[in-house]
Order: sequence, then structure tokens, then C-alpha cells
Amino acid sequence: MSFNADFHVHSKYSRATSKTCDLEHLSLWGRRKGLAVVGTGDFTHPAWLAELHEKLEPAEEGLYTLDPEYARIPDGEFLPASSEPVRFMLTVEISSIYKRAGKVRKVHNVLFAPDLEIAARIADRLDAIGNVRSDGRPILGLDSRDLLEIVLECSERAWLLPAHIWTPHFSMLGARSGFDRVTDCFDDLAGEIFAVETGLSSDPPMNWRLSQLDHLTLLSNSDAHSPSKLAREANMFDCELSFTAIRRAIEHPGEGGFVGTIEFFPEEGKYHWDGHRNCAQRMSPAETIAADGLCPRCSRKVTRGVLHRVEELADRPDGIRQPADRPDHVNLIPLQEILAEIYNVGPNTKTVMKEYSHLIRSVAPEIEILKDIPLDTLGDLSHPLLPEAIGKMRRGDIEVSAGYDGEFGTVSIFGAEERKELDSAVQKTLF
Repeated sequence: MSFNADFHVHSKYSRATSKTCDLEHLSLWGRRKGLAVVGTGDFTHPAWLAELHEKLEPAEEGLYTLDPEYARIPDGEFLPASSEPVRFMLTVEISSIYKRAGKVRKVHNVLFAPDLEIAARIADRLDAIGNVRSDGRPILGLDSRDLLEIVLECSERAWLLPAHIWTPHFSMLGARSGFDRVTDCFDDLAGEIFAVETGLSSDPPMNWRLSQLDHLTLLSNSDAHSPSKLAREANMFDCELSFTAIRRAIEHPGEGGFVGTIEFFPEEGKYHWDGHRNCAQRMSPAETIAADGLCPRCSRKVTRGVLHRVEELADRPDGIRQPADRPDHVNLIPLQEILAEIYNVGPNTKTVMKEYSHLIRSVAPEIEILKDIPLDTLGDLSHPLLPEAIGKMRRGDIEVSAGYDGEFGTVSIFGAEERKELDSAVQKTLF
């Protein structure tokens, strides 16, 4: 069975998240995006865990679906032309802040539990260590290695995924508070790590440059803080729909069950380049090195981005594909962003959402529209520029101003002159 999955998300109990990050809206938006499996996020939070018990019912092994009482579609909401109910997998992101080798480490990890009983067992163990009630993504003074040990003690079927491994401030390989190697982070338990999450600011080709990652499967997830951000990055599978089969596909990618990842263009990620947001300074790694790591305006240290950090740790040149049989990936731009550029308005405006709703209702879920639908079928269903825009995205024929120091990059599909010519051509066609 072919399907898409987004494991790393958050609930309304995490800080800086939408109030609509409930199971009902995550399910609704998961269907719009074309996801078969969505992570629950936040299962260590007592109130969220209670909601999971109340609103979910068992589906396939290790997966859950909304109880019919909660699965009704509210008035005014919309679903794709065809989709199946979303399955939920039990997940939570843990923020570990601790000292190791004389340095403060700040590392985020995502935990996976095969059922609600084991999720509760993990939550109880962590509740005895720190405060799991104040934030859906709890902050614990717990070494990543010891966190992994607790997960394995609770169940040999549970597993841990290092999150967005390149993010400067909170990740395993981050420039500010991470490590230089996976083994440095997890010590004697490093062999229990079989996958990593690459994050929005990197893509597989960047990670292929590090031989230390060769034995690890590269996953991508949205880290969504609102339901509409689901699937901005996701994972593609062709296997049985179950917790065990999904884990096996990730752990043994050579068997074919894990197809690859859906990616941002990494330049759009908010930590791709170096820079200093307060001074609006975006800098390439070469510019940072030339400036001795200091902001040209205020002379303070800039935040080294993901590209710079990859360059520091890479032991292979850019452009290599190693190993040769790595699962593939595809770079996509969210449909709302494409429509926003076409109509020259914001991505959350009524104009964009009306057109987005029309396309999802009448054509297919978003991932299918972006990745698979023949372009010649879209011309009569939407703005005449939509087929051209999606075609350019699929070819990688775009321009991106790189994100830096917490600022997302900006994507341009059409240059100013190209847009003029295309608009003129459209007008001639219409009249």
C-alpha cells in the first residue's frame, strides 16, 4: 500500500501552537494534505493523553483513528474529492537540556510508542524526572542517551528519532549546542538509532555528504504548530499500514517499504544560511568566515546555519549520492504559497483559501496535486498560471532567498519579467 506519513507534529498543549491543533483538525487537514498517518505529538502531556484515550479508537496494529463521535466534518469545512480517514501514531517531542563534556547540550528527540499503554508508561517515567504538564513538548534535564534508555526499558518496540538534527540551537548536530557525531550524543546506545530527521533547512543531498549518516534512514516531517502546516515535509511508504510495518520499512530501507521523503526546498527553511535577524543580515557560509563569524552591523556573533554546519562536518564533496541506493526525495512548495504568488496576495487570504478549497474538493489532496496530477488537467480547473507554476516547481526552476537565524526564506516561482510575459499571454488567451 502506498501512503504518506507526517510523524512530528504538536498539539494545542505545546507552546506557540494553534488552538486548532486538536485531533479533529489534525485529521481534517491530514486528509486535505494527502496523509494516511499523522503523529499525535505531545503524548506525555496528561490532558492530551486523556484526549487520546477519549477520542481515538484502535485501527490497524499500533495505529488509531478518530472515534466516529468526533470524526464528523463540521459545517463549512471541506474534504478532498477522495480520501480515507487519517490514522494516528503515538509520538512526542522531548527537549533535553543537560551538560555533557563540559558543555550545555540542547537536543530535541521524537519518541514513538506502539500503543497507549506504553505511551502512558513512558509519560509516567518522564513525569518522575521533570515537569511534563507545562508544555506538550516538555523540557527535561535528561541526557539524550538516558532518554533513549528509558524508551527502550518501557518497550523494545518503542523507538527514538533525533529531531531536525541540524537546527543550530536544539539538535543533535546543531552548531550552538549539539555534538559532532551521533555516537557522541548517544554513547553506547548509538546502535539503537536507525533514523534521523533532517529538518526543514536541509535535504537528503546535504546529508549524503556525511559518511557517519550512511547507515541511518533520513526522515522528514513538518514539525507543524498548526494543522495547515502538516505535510510541508513528509515521508512516502509502500508497505502494510501498521506501526510494526512502518518501523520495519524505516529500519530496513533496502527492503523497499520506505520510498523517500517530501521536502521543502531547503533554502526556504529558517536556518539554512547564517545571519543575524536583529540586524537583517543574511550571510552565506563564505561571508561568515570572511567576517570572522561576526555581524557586519553590530559585531556580535551571527547564528551559523545548517549549510555552514554541514560544510564543517562533511567528509564528502557536494553533489555526491552515497550510498547509491538511497531512497529518493522530491522538493515541493505548499499549494497555498503557489496560489499566493499567482494571485499576488497572502497565503491565508480568502482568495487563496477559496481556490485551495476548490482544488482539493474537485481534484485531489494537496500532495497529489503538487507531485502527480498531469499538468494539462489543471488548466481548466484553476488560474491559467497554475500548471506553469507547478511545472516549474517540479523542475526545480525557482528562485529562493535563503532563510537565516529564524527567518524563513522566500520562494519565487516567476521572475518579474517572466510574470509580465505570462500575464500578457493569459490575457490574450482570455480575450
